[in-house]
Amino acid sequence: MLKVRIGIDVGGTFTDAVAIDNDTYELIGTVKLPTTHTAKEGVAKGIIDVLKKLMDEYNIKPGDVLFIAHGTTQATNALLEGDVVPVGIIAAGRGIEGIKVKSDTNIQDIELAPGKILKIVNKYVELDDEFEKNVEMKIEELKTQEIGAVVAAQAFSVDDPTTENRIIEIVEQKGLPVTATHEITKLYGLKIRTRTAAINACILPKMIETANMTEESVKKSGIKAPLMIMRGDGGVMSIAEVRKRPILTLLSGPAAGVAGALMYEKISDGIFLEVGGTSTDISAIKTGKVMVNYAEIGGHKTYLNSLDVRTVGIAGGSMIRLGDKDIEDVGPRSAHIANLPYAVYSDPEEIIEPEIVYIKPKKNDPDNYVAIKSKNGKVFAVTVSCAANVLGYVRPEDYAYGNVEAARRALEPIAKKLNKTVEEVAKKIMDIASMKVIKVVEQLLTDYKLDKSTTVLVGGGGGSASIVPYVAKMMGMDHRIAKNAQVISTIGVALAMVREIVERTIQNPTEKDILSIRNEAKEAVIKSGALEETVEIYVEIDSQKNIVRAIATGATELRSKDILNRNLGREEIKKIAAQSMKLESAKNVQIIDETGSMYIVKGIENKKKFFGLLSQKIESVMVIDKEGVIRLNKNNGKVYRTNITNFENYLNKALEQNIFYGDGGAEIPDCFIILPNRIVDLSGLIDKEQIISLAKVEIGGLSDNDRILILLSKR
Repeated sequence: MLKVRIGIDVGGTFTDAVAIDNDTYELIGTVKLPTTHTAKEGVAKGIIDVLKKLMDEYNIKPGDVLFIAHGTTQATNALLEGDVVPVGIIAAGRGIEGIKVKSDTNIQDIELAPGKILKIVNKYVELDDEFEKNVEMKIEELKTQEIGAVVAAQAFSVDDPTTENRIIEIVEQKGLPVTATHEITKLYGLKIRTRTAAINACILPKMIETANMTEESVKKSGIKAPLMIMRGDGGVMSIAEVRKRPILTLLSGPAAGVAGALMYEKISDGIFLEVGGTSTDISAIKTGKVMVNYAEIGGHKTYLNSLDVRTVGIAGGSMIRLGDKDIEDVGPRSAHIANLPYAVYSDPEEIIEPEIVYIKPKKNDPDNYVAIKSKNGKVFAVTVSCAANVLGYVRPEDYAYGNVEAARRALEPIAKKLNKTVEEVAKKIMDIASMKVIKVVEQLLTDYKLDKSTTVLVGGGGGSASIVPYVAKMMGMDHRIAKNAQVISTIGVALAMVREIVERTIQNPTEKDILSIRNEAKEAVIKSGALEETVEIYVEIDSQKNIVRAIATGATELRSKDILNRNLGREEIKKIAAQSMKLESAKNVQIIDETGSMYIVKGIENKKKFFGLLSQKIESVMVIDKEGVIRLNKNNGKVYRTNITNFENYLNKALEQNIFYGDGGAEIPDCFIILPNRIVDLSGLIDKEQIISLAKVEIGGLSDNDRILILLSKR
């Protein structure tokens, strides 16, 4: 029986859907329909319409669907457009502590976007014998002020949520949507926690309505798989969680693309560039994990974990600004904004004796954006995609591939005006556009300490081939265009893992604290729909902020096959390592150990210095799986082999031998445990006892015969 994964991506203009074969991860088919903003049912109608069209066109039966999820820009758009409800905050406290609670929860109106204000009304209730009666009274006051949702707030509710939960019960009895600060995050910091909860509350009514309609419609279609929703950190969550925490869906659009790249391309260290027509979203992947950060909304800090995505106003459709003597600039306006067809995707016969015309895509734009006007009166945009196609960077199999002759004809009048060749003009366009992208890529490499020589640029989105290959050449980096790049975001929704993050503020966390948070994250991700046997957990400690963070991911079903479905030989593995390490030959590479599906590969390079008088020996250690995917790469890493019987003793000795003593005191090395079928990343921990304690939990269930490898490297 066919097992199908369905992903639906609700964009500002179109709603896309893809069907993926769960066993092979091959694309079965895609469909696209306009997003139904103006329909009575809102975007939910478009989701159901596109689902029906997909299932009808590709003969998918309801019983075939194993997994279904959708990503949405609805929460993001609601904040940008000010389509939110006023929020009332009911804070509770007692005595002197109550004075600070009253101050910390006194959140002012928030400007979500220019001219778009979230109205907030603050109420305070003393924790005394009249508490419940006074809460009811405050709710009635809020109703007269046309409040649409409520936040329950109390200091230290992350440790004891009893009071916040009681406020929730009373508010729900009064018929208003409500959220509590402890439901959004477990971190201390009542002010930021309350602000984050208020932003969550303001979109509750709209998101609950959409969630209910969508879930009901999916059930009516006969699909038994639970509907999952894309999060802004690259995972999915159950629709029940969306009803509580819709704020987690913010920025889920860019996150879906990264999820697709992670699952489809199996990236270890990479920079993902999702290139559209107007802008490029750029994000980092390190040791197979997306990099997330706290989002700012309306210029205010929140406790919302979302993808660290950086947007550049350069893409496949970016238009050219022409000065008197040279190309002046590229972007940020695009052919889409100017409502003009791309010259490169036009019939060259339509471009007759073209002349330069200058346009202003928007009222206050510079007046030197350039287009070309054909003798037949038709006007075409000259774009980055024209230049990339002319220079041969876009391959025939790429979605961005166009008509090179049409692009040349469009560039000829510009070349003539500047007294240059068409190729020189195209190169200048690409240089200007690429430098804007490179600036952001270099910053991400620095911020996340990624090694440029082993980090790959991965392109997604329809315009990726117009940007990524040229950027990679300028930076001297490896690159690839993701398979089915034009629908990588929708594929990401279909392949996404269930994800939960638990954070707590703890000074000097003990082993018990760390294991407790790990278990809390595990329980949360299972509650959100993940199967227990698929769950993996990464724990990290931010010693400067006293934050312990556990990130749990898992699948909603057991996966029957590897995505790439390959089993490479040792020589092929060595060739892949040599190529990635940029070594002249696979002779400089050796497989030093293996366990299950994991190979440990060492590469040695002697770099000449001072005109060849001195040489420096550089060793790289890689973990490569049987499919040829580089799972981990560390310079000067050390590998230790053990088994479950001797594990604790070996790990303790290995850590002791590799502690680095510097000006800041003892520094524990990054630690990775290589198991037969996965890698346990313990690099987020900073204490030897913490590492050993968590490692012992992770190896539970292994047999005495299983080989365990320990990889250590300097931080």
